[in-house]
Amino acid sequence: MFRGQFTYSIDSKGRIAIPAKLRKHVAAEANDTFVMTRGLSNCIDLYPLNEWQLLEEKLLQLNSFQPDDARFIRMFVQFASEDVMDGQSRILIPSALINYAKIEKEVLILGALKKIEVWNPKVYDDYLGQSAQTYEEIAAKVMASK
Repeated sequence: MFRGQFTYSIDSKGRIAIPAKLRKHVAAEANDTFVMTRGLSNCIDLYPLNEWQLLEEKLLQLNSFQPDDARFIRMFVQFASEDVMDGQSRILIPSALINYAKIEKEVLILGALKKIEVWNPKVYDDYLGQSAQTYEEIAAKVMASK
């Protein structure tokens, strides 16, 4: 499981390094390969290949003739891109995803259990500030039913 936060730079070619503390949780089945796509909150979601394959299995269960299912599949998969970590543990982020996440020079890399999220640090701060509820209120609501 991925956890923690790390602040890194993105290079001029659009590559980011995957932090060692996150790399150690990438399963051997992923073959150092990540699939990345648009996150739901102006971030980039990175899935190790084995986790992406499990997600694709769920997507295949959706009804592609049902308009909401078809629309979600299109919107989620259209920006999906695969890359293998290079010798310096970097992956190349496509420019469309960099633009979507408003990434400039610095990136905030968050472990998010089965995936890794990549954020513009300012966008993430704004996202946190948009909630009308406190962390404690959200925790009580979300965890109470689990």
